[in-house]
Amino acid sequence: MKPRYRFAEFTVSPSRRILIRDGREVPLIPRYFDLLVLLLERRDQAVHRRDILDVVWYDVVVSDGALSQAIRTLRRALDDTAREPVFIRTVSRHGYRFVHPGVFEEPEADPVDPQAGLPERPGALPMTAAAITMAGPSAGVGPSGAAGGDPFESALGRLLGSEMPAADDPDEIRREAAETLHVLGTEEALRRLDRRPGHARARALLRDARWDVPGAGPVPLLGQPGSARAVIALVGLRLRRAARLTSARWGAASAGGALAGACAGLLGGFLLRLAPGADSPAGLPVALALIGIGAGGAGAAGIGAGLAFAEAIARSFRGLALVLCGAAAGGVTGLFVHLAARFTLEGVFGQDLSSLGGGLEGAALGGAAGLGYALSTPRPQGGGMATPRGLARAGAALCCGTCCAASGIMVTYLGGNFAGASLNLLAHTYQGSHVGLAPLAHMLGEADPGPLTRTLSSALEGLFFGTGIVIGLTRRPS
Repeated sequence: MKPRYRFAEFTVSPSRRILIRDGREVPLIPRYFDLLVLLLERRDQAVHRRDILDVVWYDVVVSDGALSQAIRTLRRALDDTAREPVFIRTVSRHGYRFVHPGVFEEPEADPVDPQAGLPERPGALPMTAAAITMAGPSAGVGPSGAAGGDPFESALGRLLGSEMPAADDPDEIRREAAETLHVLGTEEALRRLDRRPGHARARALLRDARWDVPGAGPVPLLGQPGSARAVIALVGLRLRRAARLTSARWGAASAGGALAGACAGLLGGFLLRLAPGADSPAGLPVALALIGIGAGGAGAAGIGAGLAFAEAIARSFRGLALVLCGAAAGGVTGLFVHLAARFTLEGVFGQDLSSLGGGLEGAALGGAAGLGYALSTPRPQGGGMATPRGLARAGAALCCGTCCAASGIMVTYLGGNFAGASLNLLAHTYQGSHVGLAPLAHMLGEADPGPLTRTLSSALEGLFFGTGIVIGLTRRPS
């Protein structure tokens, strides 16, 4: 059992997951509590920002702003400041360190010391307005005398910008105020907000922040005062977040798709060379691997960007957004690749290649990738983007690959063409080509590439692609 920590007037119980100040419980978001415990456990060293993100946000990718917001909230809970830190010090270009010298560890099973300020759990105050009012400024609601000692009014003032400390970041202060109001009571906060100046933006912040506070109530936008402005503000807020988070995800997804394309190309090349009666050149596997890198990388770049964008912007309907954005991004990418390849080959060789795979195939593949990713990675708690590890990551990749393989089978059944079938069309168009599927068809007992050969080729392509894109998409940035 982990020990509990005592310092100044505070007691931290990791096993019971509570922070106590002078006998009163101070509410903290779970990840913020985990951050406080981590800093206490490693108080003999400065903890790097990357180490904090890897431990506290181990299952999601978040922006650096999430860590800064967490530190600011902890400092407010401890009555600490960044300029003259008593508990948490910022280590420039590195991270943070817990610097208070008087930290004592004691076994959690020890009898409760009345002077320790750790009451029995039944007597601890819940996360209510009463508890936060009694905790005063340690609860992150400002001085207890502000707004007549009413924590709702103090937090509403900061959310609306009427009580904004000049030295603080306004966006972080408003975000923290929104989270505080959810802790106090979402319904009462909305009732008091009503039609005050700036209520539309405030309602949007409350809607977005509710995902980060366990037990927060619903925040409806439609049918409320200023609903249109609130929706626009919420979309803008999430678009800015999406731009920050998407940039770190789509590149990794593209690399994963390129790697999967290379593996699929090598495998296909070796199968075509080893098939009975094949006359393919020795360099065919390498050539197909290079084609796979280009096709897989381009497709994964588009679809990966769509999935990353959907995960960053959608929280209420994450699964639906992943499917729709994946399909849209796949369709646009497939159409672009189709037109580029078609016009290039027609312009150079004068052949009509309109039957090459394109937008519809890309949309089917992107939608399947979004479905597989949504099914295998439930919505992360506390925001951010899912980054499963170990077996969970392998399972997510396999699930997405299976969905993409099913998409390949469906596309073939409807008469569409993935890369292998498109290359087979090229082989029939240009005499002397060695990339046709005829050797594989002979292995499967077909005289010419028929439904079985085309279906197997598309299913394997989908399996490789879906697996690769999730392996890349879920890679934690270094």
